[in-house]
Amino acid sequence: MSAIDEVLARARRRDDVVTVHEAALLGLEPRALQRLATSARWQRLHDGVYVTHSGPPPWRTVARAAVAAAGAGAALSHAAAAFVHEFGGPPPTVVDVTVPHRRRVVDGKGFRVHRASRREIELRARLPVVSRADAALDLVQLTSDADGVVGVVTAAVRAGTWPTAIAEALARRPNTRNRTFVAELVRLVDEGIESALELRYHRDVERRHGLPAARLQRRDVVAGWWIRADRVYEAWGVRCELDGAFAHPGGRTDNDTWRDNAVLIERGEITLRYRWSHVAVTPCLTAAQVVAALRSRGWQGRPRPCRPTCPVR
Repeated sequence: MSAIDEVLARARRRDDVVTVHEAALLGLEPRALQRLATSARWQRLHDGVYVTHSGPPPWRTVARAAVAAAGAGAALSHAAAAFVHEFGGPPPTVVDVTVPHRRRVVDGKGFRVHRASRREIELRARLPVVSRADAALDLVQLTSDADGVVGVVTAAVRAGTWPTAIAEALARRPNTRNRTFVAELVRLVDEGIESALELRYHRDVERRHGLPAARLQRRDVVAGWWIRADRVYEAWGVRCELDGAFAHPGGRTDNDTWRDNAVLIERGEITLRYRWSHVAVTPCLTAAQVVAALRSRGWQGRPRPCRPTCPVR
């Protein structure tokens, strides 16, 4: 096999990316790479990094080339890692790469370099990436509002990240932005909080107004079907369903109505259903309605108004 054939075989296993150093180890000199790029058979993406074809490189190739250009210890991070871990949005147009803090690497065309220590690196889909937990905290660092932080953390957990892994990563990263809030959030996510809407209900409706703590994400068999309730006040037979975009992207469905009716008939439980505006805009009115439902089922607790004009009594 010729040197160029060996280089091509290696590149095929690495998203068609090869470095000058790798090619030289296989017997292909830098001048040969330059000739291939000049003749438009290959293309040079970065200093010392080539793609072994002349067509538009797909995102994986761009990401692989960015890591190769960043050098030893580099791994995809931030939105690029979140995309690979399948909890981010679409593939980012600028690829974020993190390198060990001791190294000095400059940004390149289409990629941005971060220097950091104490990151866990793994192979995911054959690409070097920071761990899911570290990718989540990378994005938290870039998020300015609390709901955005909740969205990042809950998305990472839905993708398979253990909350304890995020807590461990947080312990390794003492300078994380919003550290106290993130630590509390991780604990709540571990207990069952799955969205910004649920966190707001827990904080602004339930805890702020002195309501009893509901059981989260309870699963039951009703009329032969498995159903899940966002929050259940078990001692009083009251359920709260929070219709956010994650759980109900198309809005309330016929199945939701069937479930509510089945629960009422079979178990005699009340179902209260709230949307974002009820929890985020009018949490006091929502709390007052939950109190009324609990009172109708015998709750003797003492809720507390959060301010003089609060309707909760």
